[in-house]
Amino acid sequence: MDETAYKAAVTRAFDRAAAHYDRMGVEFFTPMGGRLVELAAPAPGDRVLDVGCGRGAALFPAASLVGPEGSVLGIDIAPAMIEEARREAERQGAVNVELRTMDGERPELPPRSFDLVLGSYSVIFLPDAPAALARYAELLRDGGRIAFTSPVFTDDTFPFLPPVFTDLIPRSLLRGLPPEWQPEALRRRFNSWLGRVADLRRTMEKAGFTEVEVVDEPVELVAVSGEAWVDWSHTQGMRLLWTHLPQEESARLRTRLISALDAMRDGDEPLTIDTPVRFVTAVVRR
Repeated sequence: MDETAYKAAVTRAFDRAAAHYDRMGVEFFTPMGGRLVELAAPAPGDRVLDVGCGRGAALFPAASLVGPEGSVLGIDIAPAMIEEARREAERQGAVNVELRTMDGERPELPPRSFDLVLGSYSVIFLPDAPAALARYAELLRDGGRIAFTSPVFTDDTFPFLPPVFTDLIPRSLLRGLPPEWQPEALRRRFNSWLGRVADLRRTMEKAGFTEVEVVDEPVELVAVSGEAWVDWSHTQGMRLLWTHLPQEESARLRTRLISALDAMRDGDEPLTIDTPVRFVTAVVRR
């Protein structure tokens, strides 16, 4: 993988999506970020680093818990995401929040300067996430914790999406994706260390963590309609698929998904999909 090109593409994608990210009639990242913070349990006065903070789904719940004596630093590679989060911090009067544009894979921060590192659907997407985990361990004080989320990767489901989408997205549509984003390449990259709990624990321990806990829980993805979900999918990871589809195929997939998702709704009620999420927590002991 060309890391420079990959990061440039990620930055462009999330800069374009920032204004609408997690704000299009779909709830998922916000409840997931809130649940991650619940499990991480930052204490009053803690110093928290939120890697790939986006618009603040985990950042603001953490800031609320650490209080005025604590601090939360949110970093993101996309400047537009940082600007959106900064506006929200100003709106909330969150004076204990700082935001910086920064590469989460190699954060330029002092060692042992944090009590908690958070990563809500962010850390795992770094080009070499296991190596980044070791750098986060160095940023934590003795007894400091890390907490991050991941999809629950399995060999028989469409990567990154709830299992229901495995039958809704024809595999033939994936042929236009770059080689590194083909399903087989994704399985090698992610399933190799995230798919099995034992492999994940070994990776965390090699990075310098102990007391590794892995909890799989469903997070409700709620959309006002099938169309809202499809529009929202253009602002997150599935954007990569949409941008590589020819216009005619994109239109057919849009129609197919909207129809199938609306069929899952109970009348005019919102669409609700239980989405498996893996919550990982661990501690640094020196």
